[in-house]
Amino acid sequence: MTTEKEQTKIEEEQKAEQKLDATIKKIKDKTTEEDAKPSSKMTLREVLDGSMLSAQWIRSQIWLMVLIVVSTFVYVAFRYQCQQDLITINRLETQLKDARYKALSTSSELTERCRESRILEMLKQQRDSLLKVSERPPYIIYIEE
Repeated sequence: MTTEKEQTKIEEEQKAEQKLDATIKKIKDKTTEEDAKPSSKMTLREVLDGSMLSAQWIRSQIWLMVLIVVSTFVYVAFRYQCQQDLITINRLETQLKDARYKALSTSSELTERCRESRILEMLKQQRDSLLKVSERPPYIIYIEE
């Protein structure tokens, strides 16, 4: 009897080893250490079901993705900086226009106040000045050296 028990036990062990060997063989057949060769055709079905986003595809395209992300950041940063510069330029142009108008009005006011008729009018209004317009024309004095 012990021999029968031992024999069934040995048979069970052999069957278990055969199952284990078959399982290991299946695993070895399905897995390889090499990367799968990418197919040259990419179908719409692969894109829609997400199978194109395998780890191998992502690994092969990682530098392209990094380049796209960096380019996007640079584009956004430069656009923001350009908008800030345009705002500053518009503000400075407005200030320049205001300064020009102020200078023009100040210049015209100064011209108005410095006219001879205006000065004579101011002298008449103050009445405390002895200044008046000369009735004789000016003449040149020559000095010999």
